[in-house]
Amino acid sequence: MGLVEVPADALFGASTQRAIDNFPISGRPLPRPFLRAVGLIKQAAAQTNAALGELDAELAKVIAGAAGEVADGKLDEHFPIDVFQTGSATSTNMNANEVIANRVCQLLDKPVGSRDVCHPNDHVNRGQSSNDTMPSALHIACAEEIYKRLLPSLRTLHESLDHKAEAFCHVLKIGRTHLQDATPVRLGQVFSGYAAQIERGITRVENTLPRLLELALGGTAVGTGINCPPGFAMGTVERIAEATGLPFGEVSDHFEAQAARDAAVELSAALRTVAVSLIRIANDIRFLGSGPRCGIGEIRLPATQPGSSIMPGKVNPVMSEMLIQVAFRVIGNDAAIVAGGASGVFELNVSIPLLADGLLESIHILTTGCTTFASRCVAGIEADEERCAELIEKSLMLCTALVPHIGYDKASAIAKKAFAENRTVRQVAEEMGIENLDKLLDVRSMT
Repeated sequence: MGLVEVPADALFGASTQRAIDNFPISGRPLPRPFLRAVGLIKQAAAQTNAALGELDAELAKVIAGAAGEVADGKLDEHFPIDVFQTGSATSTNMNANEVIANRVCQLLDKPVGSRDVCHPNDHVNRGQSSNDTMPSALHIACAEEIYKRLLPSLRTLHESLDHKAEAFCHVLKIGRTHLQDATPVRLGQVFSGYAAQIERGITRVENTLPRLLELALGGTAVGTGINCPPGFAMGTVERIAEATGLPFGEVSDHFEAQAARDAAVELSAALRTVAVSLIRIANDIRFLGSGPRCGIGEIRLPATQPGSSIMPGKVNPVMSEMLIQVAFRVIGNDAAIVAGGASGVFELNVSIPLLADGLLESIHILTTGCTTFASRCVAGIEADEERCAELIEKSLMLCTALVPHIGYDKASAIAKKAFAENRTVRQVAEEMGIENLDKLLDVRSMT
């Protein structure tokens, strides 16, 4: 393809420079967790190739060391290729191969670019293809982020909500359906529903892990394993499992693993469902805390910052607003991930960088969003018991408890009269001579 100029201080080579020139799209490189996963793959591959006699043991040791630096983020400045690049992420694979090969040259006190010392393709990429390493990097990155960051964050939010469910168990409030008054409920029961949503979200995310823990390594170009020595896939995957502490395994069908990205789509669907749950919870919390005098005001939210540049004393539910925006972004990412998952034609999916960027962003912002919401909002929520009691007493829906004793029509007439005369159900029922009202209208027994 002719000559290409590469900066003298760069560790990457011509393939990377061509990608830099070809894809000046977003100015955003692939996320750090993905680059870490690529480094782990190259490190494990070098060690396996040495064990199989495919690489000189000393050279493999230096390659593994350089790849470890990639995994640790020490060479990130040499990974400038844009997210929006070749759909197989071949450019990023070659970026890694070139950086590692040239770093080996440095470590061996040889001129950078000495391919006879360490060749990007023949040595660093030995037994591999972009078509099996990049899908594997996607799985490794997502699995690590889920295990180490997202699931702990969701568990923190669940525990925080569950704690409030217990603390508010004694607080009675009016229920609402269709945005209208309904029968009473305990504030603790409401929060137990929020906690259960997050608990189920955790389960949904966990249910995707068996597919994420399958790696496509060993399939090389189209799944047949051409140029991959026997034992390479198993040995490399085992080393990755040891390095990450996660139970990765080789896929049972390499053709599915390279042609389709269904595991990524499945994960995104679980993340989207969590996001939908968060929208409901955050919305409820900000509406229940609306006021402080002219809203619902059944709970008090912690004040975190001034809410207006013009209205003194205004405090807004900013943590709920933050979390809702996070959830919207996750839902938007899911739309792109679904389209990317459907982009596979014949033997290869060609949206791997898009999938990696979208999934890892969703995982990251859900992680930080949930942790922040738990600590800076949920933990500080207080119940306004007086306001809850006031609204219950005013509610017309208390007449529901009278239905088994006086019938639906008579109870309906009480509600209608109470509303028209701006009186309580109890006042109208007493006037009509209904007995045992203290028992019939015992709010606690209704919950």
